[in-house]
Amino acid sequence: MRIAGVTIPDNKRLEIALTAIYGVGRSRALAILEQAKVDPGKKAPDVSEEEEARIRSIVESGEFLIEGDLRRHISANIKHLKDIHCYRGLRHLRGLPVRGQRTKTNARTRKGPKKTMGSGKRKIEKK
Repeated sequence: MRIAGVTIPDNKRLEIALTAIYGVGRSRALAILEQAKVDPGKKAPDVSEEEEARIRSIVESGEFLIEGDLRRHISANIKHLKDIHCYRGLRHLRGLPVRGQRTKTNARTRKGPKKTMGSGKRKIEKK
């Protein structure tokens, strides 16, 4: 089953399988299935054509942003923060944590691998 250009996994329950779509989490997946009157416990191969069409129409209705539109929206928001040079925008520009985390230690996910400063070895001069 393909919805919004994403292949829905066959081996998972629908409430979990729909989360493969970017922008659809557990609560939204359950709301979609409730609106489409489909059992959340069903697996993708067990869904009839009619039920699949109802799910697809709800997801692709444009009621909420998903996939490429959502990614573009988020990147546009970050670009706006960078353009106005606000604090959060500067943190994005510098590749540092945006939400107030400490950076003296940790923050390796944002900063990348550790870079050693100095030579690492001290020379002792003899007289």
